[in-house]
Amino acid sequence: MNYWLGVFFFVVGVLISVMIHEWGHFAMARRFGCKVTEFFVGFGPKLWSVQRGETEYGVKAIPAGGYVKIIGMTDLEPVEPGDESRAFYGKPGWQRAIVLSAGSFMHMVIGFVLLMAVFMLVGVQQDPIAARVGSLSPCVQVSLSDTCTSSSALSPSRVAGLQPSDQIVAVDGAAVTTWTELTDKIHASAGKPMVFTVQRDGKTISTTVTPYAATRPDPTDAKKTVTVGAIGIGPQEVLVRVGPIAAAGKSLVGIRDTITGSVAALATLPQKVGQLVHVMFSNEPRDPNGLVGVVGAARISGDIAADNSSFASRLGVLLFLLAGFNIFVGLFNMLPLLPLDGGHVAVLAYERMRAWWAHRRGEPEPARPDMNKLMPIAYVVFILFVGLTVLLVAADVIKPVQL
Repeated sequence: MNYWLGVFFFVVGVLISVMIHEWGHFAMARRFGCKVTEFFVGFGPKLWSVQRGETEYGVKAIPAGGYVKIIGMTDLEPVEPGDESRAFYGKPGWQRAIVLSAGSFMHMVIGFVLLMAVFMLVGVQQDPIAARVGSLSPCVQVSLSDTCTSSSALSPSRVAGLQPSDQIVAVDGAAVTTWTELTDKIHASAGKPMVFTVQRDGKTISTTVTPYAATRPDPTDAKKTVTVGAIGIGPQEVLVRVGPIAAAGKSLVGIRDTITGSVAALATLPQKVGQLVHVMFSNEPRDPNGLVGVVGAARISGDIAADNSSFASRLGVLLFLLAGFNIFVGLFNMLPLLPLDGGHVAVLAYERMRAWWAHRRGEPEPARPDMNKLMPIAYVVFILFVGLTVLLVAADVIKPVQL
C-alpha cells in the first residue's frame, strides 16, 4: 500500500460516509411519508443522474458533501398542490426530529462498524515487549518527514545487517529483555558504536551499530522536539483479535472516548484556531493534536499507508482514522447551530416547547418560528465555517502535520 492509495482510501471512505449520511435522512423521510425529490452526492454542475419513481439520484461535480431534497423542509418552500400531506413541516415533531438526526446517527453507526471490523478482523497492536526486530527503515531519516531516495544513506540497521525477526538479547554485553530497554539504550547513544548480540535462526551473532542523531517529537510535549539516537528499526507487531461481544464493547468504549475527546476539542476551538494562525506565520511546527482538515487527514492516511509496518497494521490504523472522522462529524453536525442538522433540531425543539406551553395554558398552538429571521444567523455561521475550512486547507498544504 503506497501513499496515494492511502489518500484514495480516505477520500473514497469520506464520500461513502456522505452517501450513507444522506441515505439516513432519505430512508427516514420516506418511512414517514415525506416526498423526496432529489438524492445527490456532491454540489455544483450535474455530472450524472437517473430518475427512479419520484426521486432523482445523481452525482455532481464538486465532491464536498451531498444532499437530499425533501419537500416542505420549511414554510418558506412552495409545495405543489396535492403534496401538502407529504410536506416535511406537516409531520409530527418526533418524526421530524428523527429525520433531522438520522444523518448524524448513521455516522455513529459507520464508526461502530469500522471499529468492530478492526477489533474482530484486523486486530489491535499490543505494546511491544520483546526486543525483536519487526521492520527496517531503508535509509537515514533525521526527521520523520524525510523520504528515502536512491541517493539516501542506508540506515544503521541495514548497514549492520539486521534482519526482521532478529531477537536482540544484549547491547555492549549487557542483557536486554524488552523493547523499551533496547530503545532507551539506542536513544542515549547517538554517534556511539553499540555491539548488538542477536539471536537468529537458533544462532547467536554479534554486529556493531552506530546510531545517528535524529529529531523526534518530545513524548512529554507534542509541540517540541528532542534529539535522540536512531538506527531505523521498528518492533515486531503483535496484533490481537477479539470476538464479537468483546469487539462490540471495545467499539462502544472507542465511540465514548472519541466523543469525549471531540467535545473537549470543540470547547477549545477558538484557542486552537488562534494557535493555528500563529503557527502559519511562524517557524513553529504544527501541533499533532491541533486542528486538522480533510486535506490533512487525507495526507495522514497517505503517510500511514506508506509506513514500513505490516499491511494489517496499516489497514487497522486507517480504519481507526476513518471511524474517528465519522464519529467527530456525527457529533459536530448535531451542534445547535444553523445550517447544521443540530441547528434545525434546536429550532424544532423550541417550536415544540412553545406548542407544549400553549397547550398547557389552553391557548392555540403558536406559529412555527419565522425562518426568515433565522437565516442571517445561518449565513454568519456558514461564512465562519467557510473561513475555517479555507484556513485548514491552507495549513494542511503549506505546513502539514508531521506524524
